[in-house]
Amino acid sequence: MRHNKKFNHLSRKKGHRDAMLANMTISLIMHKRIFTTLAKAKALRVYAEPLINRAKNDDTASRRVVFSYLQNKQAVSILFNEISQKIADRPGGYTRILKLGNRLGDNAKTCFIELVDYNEALLAEKKETAKKATRRSRRSGKKAAAEKTEQPAETAAEE
Repeated sequence: MRHNKKFNHLSRKKGHRDAMLANMTISLIMHKRIFTTLAKAKALRVYAEPLINRAKNDDTASRRVVFSYLQNKQAVSILFNEISQKIADRPGGYTRILKLGNRLGDNAKTCFIELVDYNEALLAEKKETAKKATRRSRRSGKKAAAEKTEQPAETAAEE
């Protein structure tokens, strides 16, 4: 039975698990994206998102709480100075997990976990898809193209 087992223990004792998740959170903050197994990424999301949420409120108490988990001054300063400004209007969901497939050696499921607001490729792709217009029929496209070619000729004649 699974009574009182709400999180994945990752086959580690508490001290080892906490140290590993703290190190992975520091790497995620520093590099904005890390490559890991799916189970570790899901556990990291549960560990890191409350810390990232705490960074929205930049006061001494919040900094001390986050530092007690991470024990890294540089990561805490990056979290409170850079990342908190990008996520200020986001209500939650600060990380994204992208599945990659299975690892060759042990067939473990692998993935990327990244901070959502730092993936420039996906953000640029969303902007491009928003600009795309729908095409109703071929004939209307030909009319629009013909009108575009006639307009410059008319403006040149007026000058």
